[in-house]
Amino acid sequence: MEGKKNIITYEGLKKLEDELHDLKVVRRAEVAQKIKEAREQGDLSENAEYDAAKDEQRDIEARIEDIEKILKNVEVVDEDEVDLETINIGCKVKIRDMEMKQDLEYKIVGSTEANILKGKISNESPVGKALLGAKKGATVKVETQFGVQKYKVLEIERSN
Repeated sequence: MEGKKNIITYEGLKKLEDELHDLKVVRRAEVAQKIKEAREQGDLSENAEYDAAKDEQRDIEARIEDIEKILKNVEVVDEDEVDLETINIGCKVKIRDMEMKQDLEYKIVGSTEANILKGKISNESPVGKALLGAKKGATVKVETQFGVQKYKVLEIERSN
């Protein structure tokens, strides 16, 4: 059974690979040392340091498993080959919120990389989904909980 493809940019892939390496090489060793030191203190039944280290170990292993699942089914978008005629994953777009009369800039990424605080919106988000396939000058409508929002596409460019 093939799962959903995790669409990601090269930048996002590098970040995940770096995080995975750090977790496996650095963090595992650190937590193993914490567990060893906590064990040396004697009775484990009332040892808060041991419990905390085991919790940290469990979190690290869970994150490693999550990243490995993502990487098993990854599809990397080559941002240098993105078609700039229409909005697609890997594009940086400048849009105008027609109601607020405000210009916004976003990079369209896969859901794995999305981070609104860094201006990265998912292709699966309401705005991202509405923008996909739109051309420069087009107005897109987005259904939100507050009603229909309209955005005009001002620019489409490479994100790198």
